[in-house]
Amino acid sequence: MKKTFFLVSTVLASVFATNVMAQSDELVKVYRWYNPVDQNYVTVADGEYQDGQLLNWNWKDKTQLFVAYRNPGPGRLAVYSWYNPETKDFASLAEDEFNDDQMIKMGYTDKRLQFYALTRRGANTVGVYRWYIGKNHDWVTVAEEGDTDAYFKKGYRKKQFQYYGIARSTDAQIYNQL
Repeated sequence: MKKTFFLVSTVLASVFATNVMAQSDELVKVYRWYNPVDQNYVTVADGEYQDGQLLNWNWKDKTQLFVAYRNPGPGRLAVYSWYNPETKDFASLAEDEFNDDQMIKMGYTDKRLQFYALTRRGANTVGVYRWYIGKNHDWVTVAEEGDTDAYFKKGYRKKQFQYYGIARSTDAQIYNQL
């Protein structure tokens, strides 16, 4: 009887652990980095680049913005990274913000899928906005909990809502985000 109970308990524990690991693999942390040489920001999903690469390319001040999803699903939209070689600007834009033709006409290339974000606010979510500065031709992604006054003082304007991110990955299962 004890052996059967131990065997059943072990099987159930391994199934639960596998399920939790699969759920956490679904989530990806999203960071913002700053390049003081080019005076612009980049939004990067965890695993998109290695930290050493970004540091080698003069990116500094890594800051976690929010958590997103690696895979598509109901109530999610794709977020893509674009690069403008002329202005050295990186832009992270939701799939419905601009079409590919508009981005190419603005000089952006190298479209790459980064992550999937939520389309609706829920428990444990944070609104994510895009700010623009004309003099540097730079877009920056800022979560609503971010220090928006600092960007305003630097000259960023044209704040526009993009999507929702998850505030903290540790609470995602509690709030049924998965």
